[in-house]
Amino acid sequence: MNPSDPINAKPPRWWEMLPDIWEFLKPRRIHLALGFLLMAVNRVAGFVLPLSSKYLFDNVFLRHQISMLMPIVLAVIAATAAQGASSFGLTQILSKEAQRLITELRVRVQSHVARLPVSYYDSNKTGTLVARIMTDVEGLRNLLGTGLVQFAGGIMTSCLALVLLLKINVMMTAVALGILLTFSLTLNKAFGVIRPIFRERRKINAEVTGRLTESLGGVRVVKGYHAEEREGKVFFEGVQRLLENVIRTLNATSFMSLSSTVLLGLVSALIMYLGAGQILGHHMTPGTFVTYTILLGMLVAPVVQIVGIGTQLSEAMAGLERTREVLAERPEDDDPKRTVRLDPLRGEVRFNRVSFAYKGGKPVLEAVSFEAAPGTVTALVGPSGSGKSTLIGLVCAFYVPVSGWIEVDGVDLRTARLDSYRTQLGVVLQESFLFDGTIRENIAFSRPDATEEEILRACRIARVDEFAERFEQGYETIVGERGVKLSGGQRQRVSIARAILANPRILILDEATSSLDSESESQIQEGLSYLMRGRTTFVIAHRLSTIRKADQILVIEDGRIIERGTHASLYAEGGRYFDLYTRQHGVESDLFLAPGEGDSEQPAAAPQPALAPGSEVEQDDPLQFVRGREP
Repeated sequence: MNPSDPINAKPPRWWEMLPDIWEFLKPRRIHLALGFLLMAVNRVAGFVLPLSSKYLFDNVFLRHQISMLMPIVLAVIAATAAQGASSFGLTQILSKEAQRLITELRVRVQSHVARLPVSYYDSNKTGTLVARIMTDVEGLRNLLGTGLVQFAGGIMTSCLALVLLLKINVMMTAVALGILLTFSLTLNKAFGVIRPIFRERRKINAEVTGRLTESLGGVRVVKGYHAEEREGKVFFEGVQRLLENVIRTLNATSFMSLSSTVLLGLVSALIMYLGAGQILGHHMTPGTFVTYTILLGMLVAPVVQIVGIGTQLSEAMAGLERTREVLAERPEDDDPKRTVRLDPLRGEVRFNRVSFAYKGGKPVLEAVSFEAAPGTVTALVGPSGSGKSTLIGLVCAFYVPVSGWIEVDGVDLRTARLDSYRTQLGVVLQESFLFDGTIRENIAFSRPDATEEEILRACRIARVDEFAERFEQGYETIVGERGVKLSGGQRQRVSIARAILANPRILILDEATSSLDSESESQIQEGLSYLMRGRTTFVIAHRLSTIRKADQILVIEDGRIIERGTHASLYAEGGRYFDLYTRQHGVESDLFLAPGEGDSEQPAAAPQPALAPGSEVEQDDPLQFVRGREP
């Protein structure tokens, strides 16, 4: 089921959802059975008071049998104690277990969402997903908690009361039952109207939460463009839609409450009239009439309570539907084709006539073929929208080609187990994403089991130590949400240290230095040089001066590779790469070029050999790459 389905799509009937409900309740069937047992004790004990009323009026009051007073009082006290104890037990057992169900379900949904493909995140806002994980499951507590038990208990109470009422007076009970059946049919129709409203409310709430999350996350952009008022207007419109939905729900439930109140008054008036006739005709004693009246209340009250309980269960059903939609999405690693567990990679990557298009869109890549040898650097250049990031997404196995295939060390990437592949990938992005934790935690994110020595070595290579050790709390300094307490260069160095610690076989550098100033860039270039050493590296760069030493440069335009070669050979051709390069730097001169770099006949430097699978990255002492450091 697609989460983008319209809200007015016909929802499944409640009985069609019973298998899903049972799936959640089955592990707690013992708690549920005990809860129903306590509920039965509670409801049966509730009948002691109305049944004892007959004897109190007829025997004690009218016939003055005082000896029966104390047994009646003790029976009522014992029944009340049983009701209190069973109510306490229900809260302790089911209400707490319902909260555990919510917690476990949130963990399950989050784990499932984390395994969904990137394409799912492309079409769903972060805030929407947060609402599905945290809010949609909240109503499910009523499936296990007091809502379901009260619903079942109300039915049980009504059935017992009906049997006793029929035993006392069939005619009066038939009249009351006819009115109740009419009201029950009306309730069934009303809940059919309310349930889609709850479903719509959850969708609106997810949209509003999603936009609010984006607005708070992008507060600097909002303030930079003085858009606080505009964002406030967007939020107001969202919560206004939510308010209108809530008002529709309140209108429906208020009408149902009004109907139930009128029903109760109508039944009471009829029973008073009929009961008076029965007593005056000597067909019923006053004590029997009192008992009948109380039992009738026990028959009607659960029907009236169904208005509130049914609303809770309708909300739970709406949450269950949306939760089921998420859980029905297929995880990216849940593919029967993905059976090959990759050994430590050499890093040979080959594209074989790969084409790709996003869902419902035009092709982004068309018949792309190239090979990246182990330990080499492949640079991707071209205008925005040419397909560079999509190509990188395919290398990361975020997407699957529409046609053609990608091989890594001769293995079709579509058949590789993602856990064995992505643990050998390293990614350094233009916008380094950091979690709101410490510097140490962010670096160790790539390898949580890394030793302290390995973490500190990665920090020295990436020059994180230069600023981290100046902080009062050192590596335990909190970086803030998205690393907001660090500068751009500092965040990038943390990101590089994280990648160094991961010791990847295939490295992705996506505009890793384009957002930095020259000083910051020079400070991290040595870390990048060490990081790239001996690894198959893919570089996306708009600043073309940074990729002149790449082993191959692929010029991509409109989803196709239009040129390929080294910097020297492509520059000498005077084609599209030449245009892009000279537009940034002008015509090269001997003063600008390193010796031999401008000679198109000069052979490209031989790529450094790849490291042996599973070996450590540093063949030489890594600290020799850090200027001014002792090896």
